[in-house]
Amino acid sequence: MSSLSNKIKQKLKLVFNKIRIKNNTKYFCIGNNKTGTTSIGQAFKDFGYVVGNQRKAELLMDDYYNDKFETIIDYCKTAEIFQDVPFSCPNTYKHMDKAFPNSKFILTVRDNSEQWYNSLTSFHTKLFGNGTLPTWEVLKKIEYVYPGWSYNNRIKLYNLTENDNPYDKSILTTYYNMHNQDVIDYFKDRPNDLLILNVSDKDSYQKLAKFIGVKVDKNAQFPWKNKTSQL
Repeated sequence: MSSLSNKIKQKLKLVFNKIRIKNNTKYFCIGNNKTGTTSIGQAFKDFGYVVGNQRKAELLMDDYYNDKFETIIDYCKTAEIFQDVPFSCPNTYKHMDKAFPNSKFILTVRDNSEQWYNSLTSFHTKLFGNGTLPTWEVLKKIEYVYPGWSYNNRIKLYNLTENDNPYDKSILTTYYNMHNQDVIDYFKDRPNDLLILNVSDKDSYQKLAKFIGVKVDKNAQFPWKNKTSQL
């Protein structure tokens, strides 16, 4: 009886969430991976929001590369807040902005592109490279999401070839800076729709809470998280 009761509760919760999700504002965290996006997602969870399933989102990268944004839009009907790929990729935010009027966007940033690059390469060295940065051959064999996913994304997202260093600093930092500037330019006349946030700033948690209309303690801090789903 207890098991049946739990199943009923779960079904009721799903129905309630679907109704709430349909009517509520959507939030898109569109900063590059390794800018505190996972901490943003955790904060939204703590605030009671329904956060998108990241693995399902990662499986949409082929649709992103083929400009099939209708599938990404359909996925966005499942939750209220979305982060990392494909939402951190160039131009996705433009399609989400048109598909979901009155949505809000959060551009997470680091202090500078150098800091972001160092964070990204350090993370990949530990996670994938066994102490050194992964080579193209290693990237092809990484089984995160599916074998070759990490390799394909480096080729397609950063416009790299195997003649390039897969972690070419100039190419990656240029990509980081261009994405941030493109977002800023797009929302330049809509300051209420975009929050630029560095989660390492002392008052960043309060800034996020104010942006989404949630009250928090003045001393509250971000629940800093690391994520394995990095490009």
